[in-house]
Amino acid sequence: MPSHFAALSEAQIAAFITEGFVRIDNAFPRDLADEARAILWRDTGCDPDNPATWTKPVIRLGGYSDLPFREAANTPLLHAAYDQIVGKDRWVAPQGLGTFPVRFPSPDDPGDAGWHVDVSFGWQDNPTDFLAWRVNVMSRDRALLMLFLFSDVGELDAPTRIRVGSHRDIARQLEPAGAAGLSLRELAADSFAGTAHCPEVLATGAAGTVYLCHPFLVHAAQPHRGTQPRFMAQPPLQPREQLSLDRPDGAYSPVETAIRQALNRA
Repeated sequence: MPSHFAALSEAQIAAFITEGFVRIDNAFPRDLADEARAILWRDTGCDPDNPATWTKPVIRLGGYSDLPFREAANTPLLHAAYDQIVGKDRWVAPQGLGTFPVRFPSPDDPGDAGWHVDVSFGWQDNPTDFLAWRVNVMSRDRALLMLFLFSDVGELDAPTRIRVGSHRDIARQLEPAGAAGLSLRELAADSFAGTAHCPEVLATGAAGTVYLCHPFLVHAAQPHRGTQPRFMAQPPLQPREQLSLDRPDGAYSPVETAIRQALNRA
């Protein structure tokens, strides 16, 4: 694919800056989703043809770097989109898609459906205390949050809930904390409640759909009220260089521009 290939229109990029995400349909082939899902089914220990074996609302599976997962994360379309949103040569090609919270139809509360942002550093010091992990206004160590749909996800199939435009509120919350940032525990105290004014949308779509999200986008899981399990990965896109809010050449990426606009620097 030619280097000048554009995956996203100017309107889509503008929407990413203001809304905090962009949806890309057919970002990777359905056959890759099918191959990956077969691996995931095997590891759940459940029988895909016997719902009686689906006894938990969610099963969390470990990191995946098998070929179908790597290929799904590195299609030419997605590479072009990463370039447009994060900046050419400013991101690291994913070597896998991390963990999978596989959600099953269930009347039970999954226990993990609170609003949050994905934290990105500090885990080295607090590996078992997730609420102590941190995020700062430069989004240290994370260029994007990404949602990869490996099964068809309708409105009843536990789609991720997204608060549109919430990344702006979070940027303003983080600014006073500087490079140290805030822990998830500190943010949870009032920051997520402060985004309740944002419209809510659902990350639905066919298998092969990918949502590229601003790292500050507030989102949440929810119970599964459908009939078929939901398979979705939620990996970061890691930066090759850290984001910057003060570039002498003014060559800001849309991720950086969104933060600068929220802080009235642009």
